[in-house]
Amino acid sequence: MTEPRWLDAAQQRAWRAYLEGSARLAERLDRELREAHDLSMPEYEILVRLSEAPCRRQRMADLAASVWQSRSRLSHTISRLESDGLVVRETCPHDGRGVFAVLTDEGFRRLEEAARTHVAGVRAYLVDAVDPADLQAIGRAFTAVARRLADS
Repeated sequence: MTEPRWLDAAQQRAWRAYLEGSARLAERLDRELREAHDLSMPEYEILVRLSEAPCRRQRMADLAASVWQSRSRLSHTISRLESDGLVVRETCPHDGRGVFAVLTDEGFRRLEEAARTHVAGVRAYLVDAVDPADLQAIGRAFTAVARRLADS
């Protein structure tokens, strides 16, 4: 077994800053959405993806992949959104086994309300908190990370 390439002090500081900052940011955005709109970040992200899909509908398997959830986790989350009247499930007309998640008008209305809270938080805690050049660097860095992980 080969010895790992250990992080130097600067790399270790950057890694730990990322862990702390991303965890605190995710927790704060989630808490604000829950308190103001009774939506979790994963639920909010599902509503966003459905709002961007043609006819506000997406196959469950594709939706699970786009929000980085297992199919069983997505099914559980969709059930909660469904019980709140924000999403409905529809059988795929071309494939009886396929199921679509469809954003309802009420779901779209709730998303529009929650989006104001979400974007205010993203702006306050990230966009306005860092230098514009650093924000661009963050975007480039995590695009590279996402590509590396998608390829492996």
